[in-house]
Order: sequence, then structure tokens, then C-alpha cells
Amino acid sequence: MSSRRDDGTGLIDIDPWLQPWENSLRHRTARYRGRLRDLESITGSLESFAQGHHYFGFIRGTHKGASGLWYREWAPGAEHLALVGDFNNWDRSTHAMTRDTWGVWSLFIPDGKPQPTHNSRLKVHVSAGHNSADRIPAYIRRVSFNADGSHASGVYWDPPEPYRWKHAAPPLVEFPRIYEAHVGMSSREEKVSTFPEFTRDVLPRIKAAGYDCIQLMAVAEHPYYASFGYHVSNFFAVSSRFGTPDELKALIDEAHGMGIRVIIDLVHSHSVKNTLEGLNRFDGTDHQYFHAGGRGEHPLWDSMLFDYGKTEVLRFLLSNCRYWLEEYRVDGFRFDGVTSMLYKHHGVGHTFASYDDYFGNSIDEDAVSYLQLANTLIHRLRPDALTVAEDVSGMPGLAQPVEIGGIGFDFRLAMGVPDMWIKTLKERRDEDWNLGHIYHTLTNRRHDEKHIGYAESHDQALVGDKTLAFWLMDAAMYHDMSVHSRSIQIDRGIALHKIIRLLTFALAGQGWLNFMGNEFGHPEWIDFPREGNNYSYWHARRQWNLADDDNLRYKHLAAFDRAMLALQSRFDLFRTQWPHQIMVHEEDKVLAFHRGPLVFVINLHPTRSHDGLRIGVPTRSDHIAALDSDHPDFGGHARTRPHADFPLQARPDRGMDQSVQVYLPTRSALVLAPRGLAPADDRGA
Repeated sequence: MSSRRDDGTGLIDIDPWLQPWENSLRHRTARYRGRLRDLESITGSLESFAQGHHYFGFIRGTHKGASGLWYREWAPGAEHLALVGDFNNWDRSTHAMTRDTWGVWSLFIPDGKPQPTHNSRLKVHVSAGHNSADRIPAYIRRVSFNADGSHASGVYWDPPEPYRWKHAAPPLVEFPRIYEAHVGMSSREEKVSTFPEFTRDVLPRIKAAGYDCIQLMAVAEHPYYASFGYHVSNFFAVSSRFGTPDELKALIDEAHGMGIRVIIDLVHSHSVKNTLEGLNRFDGTDHQYFHAGGRGEHPLWDSMLFDYGKTEVLRFLLSNCRYWLEEYRVDGFRFDGVTSMLYKHHGVGHTFASYDDYFGNSIDEDAVSYLQLANTLIHRLRPDALTVAEDVSGMPGLAQPVEIGGIGFDFRLAMGVPDMWIKTLKERRDEDWNLGHIYHTLTNRRHDEKHIGYAESHDQALVGDKTLAFWLMDAAMYHDMSVHSRSIQIDRGIALHKIIRLLTFALAGQGWLNFMGNEFGHPEWIDFPREGNNYSYWHARRQWNLADDDNLRYKHLAAFDRAMLALQSRFDLFRTQWPHQIMVHEEDKVLAFHRGPLVFVINLHPTRSHDGLRIGVPTRSDHIAALDSDHPDFGGHARTRPHADFPLQARPDRGMDQSVQVYLPTRSALVLAPRGLAPADDRGA
């Protein structure tokens, strides 16, 4: 075993099915180690290599004994660079830059001479062949746009008083409950919301809802708002739509003060095509940061693809990881588009039905090495940092340590689960749901890697679909969500919404993710302002008022979500990695399983309740209801006895030495806990 670990084939000890690809795993690790040695030979360590943001861009320093401002830019294909901006009246002739052997251009402006000052606008004029353009510096830390979103300029950001942090980051969250949020659409008003508004209005909601980690989307600058932050133009700049760098720091600082960790979406899988705002053809060539020709363009995303084999591209991206960790004190990253990075075909049109799909010529080995380097760097700098991979392919070892041949992520998203639920709702009546298939899908993941489970994805509501709540209740949500009204469709929808989320929470991983608003059944869909909707913000907002209104039933779903999350904080649910199925009865629509000491019993039958249902339990103890979806606080009908106890019976059942009997109403769920584990007054409310 030790020899395998020494050469990076330790994954085979975990997954013997990888044995035929032993040489591929060994090759993967050798490439990573070779690349690591190459980078370390340049600066002495990976950590120091990833400090491009302290060399490139605008840095205070000295030259020949004089203090001043350095500006450096990597542009090997360019013929001439000159800094222009407010400080020199945009004169392209006064601040020419000089080039070194490696294609790095530099300019030193001594103090006392006209210099960029805090908040002044600037660009770099780049000449290459017959083409010349004013470009935004690659390492710029702030960008400004005209009111209509056009004409971007770089901004020199150097506040007289640096932000003073008040709170340390909370301790590592081993099994995170992640609240995914988009700051711009976080207001109930039809507008782009800001960092200060999110800090004031949304952070307290996240804390009260029981989440311990926030995943912020669309943080890096992107010219097109409707891209949801995926088409990044300026990787070191905070999105100016939402506020200033210091306002983002204040948001993260306040979250830390609340005991909430913050991770951000990191989009290193591709970059916007725009030339005036972004990196595309920065030095006049099509192969500076990206692959040349067709390989440099994503076939579906209309974006540019990084060449991870280039040293300066690695410096740029690895420095970006370090920058966000240190400058903004983020607690980790959700890496976007990992499938696209791993494969030269980007996963387009591939089903990944065989281990052969994970090795061979279709793999982008440079991208694999980059992800290994990024995870190594992040965890060296912050051993408590969280990295999550968005990968639909199921690449073996993605969330395993680099040292044994893995790629180094802490978690991977259980991406097949939201797709299963949408497909189920679209194609089957709930009385026809196959419980065995649902259970299998929710637990069908790599047993050796940790997953983040989630019931619905923002992507599904974003690209012409709708939220789970709207799939379940549709137009009835417009007029039948009052606590005073009676609607079979709403009753069914609320019951199934709770069950879908509880099943996913309990079965799909060792962590949980929810997009903001879905915890209370946010209706409709997401649609950012664009030409096709007459630039409306109506669906690019969150209607918090729905959950706050005591006369509406959204409050019941929010209360259920809080109680569901509490199962993890009270019983350490996720520490038991795998559930154990107790029973599945397709005709009666009953599913029962336990995860650790907690027993989950689900009845999905639309008309048949079950009285005296015997369920085997793993713990020799009387049980109580740790959670009852039919409780009135959760919009249920109180059909189970209040404060019900479930006495232990010495009758074996389905492989268990003891059992309890329960009454299980239609479309309801019970979570049973051994009496000794639950607080004395805990009865599921």
C-alpha cells in the first residue's frame, strides 16, 4: 500500500476498479509533481509563485532608491505598451513601458510625478501589429462602467485607510450547510442589490435559517449581468455593480462575526470573449492566456478557454486563488465548470458510462495538473479552507487527496440529484414515483468521496425552467397560499416539497446546499434583465415578504427547513457517511432507512395512511419524533398524536433485533431519534 501511495496510485486501494488504469494514475501524479517542481524552481515554493498580484498590476515600491508606483503587465506578443488615464489626461505618449526578455512590460512612476490616485480611471494602450487598443490591466482590482454598463475602465484602488478586520474566520465546518446567494438579486426590489444591503438585510436571515456557510456567486467582475457571473472579465476585481472592495470585506467580516464562513464561486474554467473588458487578445494574439484557434473557444458557452500548460497562466490563476483567500479572507471556493476543464471535449455529448472515459487522450492533462496545484496551494495557505468541485462526469479521485492520485477537492456536488427531481416531476405523477429508483439515485455516488447534496439547482430555474415549488404548485401559488384557504394542489405541493428536501438532505451527501429563497418555496423562476424580457428585474429578485407574511404558507416551509437543518447540528447526521435501507414498499409508497441513530420513515402514498406500521430500529431505546413533517408549524395537518412516543418492542424486523410501530399519514415523513439522544422537550416541532 505504501508503494502505491508513493507513486500516486493509492486510489486503487480505495477503488479496486481503477486497477487497469494504474499507469494512468501514476502518470497523472508524475505530471503534477513535475509541474510543481518546475514552479518551485522559479520562486522557491508554490506559495511564493502564487504571488503574481504582488508583482503585476500596480504595486508601491522603489527603483534606484526612489519610492513610487510600479506597473507591470505580461504581454509577450505586444509591440508597445503605454499607461493612460485620468492622471495623464489619457495621453498615450507620456508613459511608455519597457519590455524584458520574458515579455513582461514595466513602468515606474516616482513619487512627485503625476501618478494614478485612489479611484482614478486608467487603461493600458497596447499596440500589436496593425492593431492597437486601450485595454484594462489584467491584474486590476476595480473596474468602473458607464451608467448603461458600457465603456469599462480600470480603477486604481488604493484607499488611504485600509479596511480593518474585526472578526476571525469561524472554525472549520466539517459538514457544511451552504446557503448559495447572488448579491445582485437578493433584494425584493426590482434592482441590483449591493453588498451593504446584503449585509444588513440577508445575512441575519441566513443566520436565523441555520446555515453555517455562504456561497457567493458572481463576485468577480463580469460585463454582462445576465451571465450570472460566469463570464468573468477581470479576475481580481470585485463586481462594481454590487459595491466596493471594502464593502465586500465588510460583508465577509460580518458573516464571520455571526459564525458563518464564506466561500465564493471561482470561475477558472473559462473567460469572457470581450476584448475591451477582458483578457481575450490582450497582447494582440489569440494564444496569450488561451489556447489558439478553435481549441481556445468553448463550443457552447461562447467564451475563451485557458491554456493551463503555460507558466504565466498558472501564475495568474494560482495568484487569483491566493488573492481571494488573503485579501478578502474568503474561506474557500466552489470551482465552476470542472467537467469542462477536465476533458478536451468539455463533457459535451458524453455520458461517462465507463472508466475508459476518465483516462486517455480526451483528458486535458494540463487542466488536471492545474486543479491539483490549486488545491495544494489553497490547503497549504489555509488548511481549513473548503474546496468544492462542480463536476457532472464522476471523475474518480476528484475529492481525494493529491498525495494518493486524487485531484484534491474536499467535496464534489451531487449534480445528478437535482436533475433526477426535475425529471421525476416532469414525467411522473407522484403516485407513480419509484421509491427504489429515488433511493438509488440519491445514494448513487462514489463512496470514497464526500458530496454536497442539493435538491434543486439555480441553473434549472435560470435557463427557462422553474423552481421545485412552482413545478409542484404552479399558478395556485398566486392565489391559494393563504393560511386561510384550502387547496388540494397546495397541500400536495407543500407536503412533497418537504419530503423531496428531507430525502435529499438525509441521503445525498455529507453536506447540504440551498439557493436563496428555495428554503421557503420561492415561486416562479430566475430571469435576469435582458432584451428578451424588456430588461425586467421582476424575476431577478427574492420575495422575502412571502416568507415574512404570517398569513401565507411560505413560512411553514421556512420553518421546516430550519428544523431539517437542525438534524445535523443536533445529531451530527452527516458524520455517518452512508444510510442503511430498512424497507421500501412500492405499492404502499413507504420508504424507511436509518443514518446513524436516526430513522427516516416516508409515506408518499396520496390516499393511504399506515397505522401500526412496524419499523426496525438500530438502537435499543424508546424513540421520539425528532421531526414530523405533518406538524402544524410546517403546514401539516397534525394527524399524528402530539408529543408521540414510540416505545421499543422486542420484535425483530427486517434484520433489526428490535422495532417500533408508527402511524404514518399520507404524504408525510417522520424522523425518529432514540430518546436518550434528544432533548426532553423535543417532539419534532
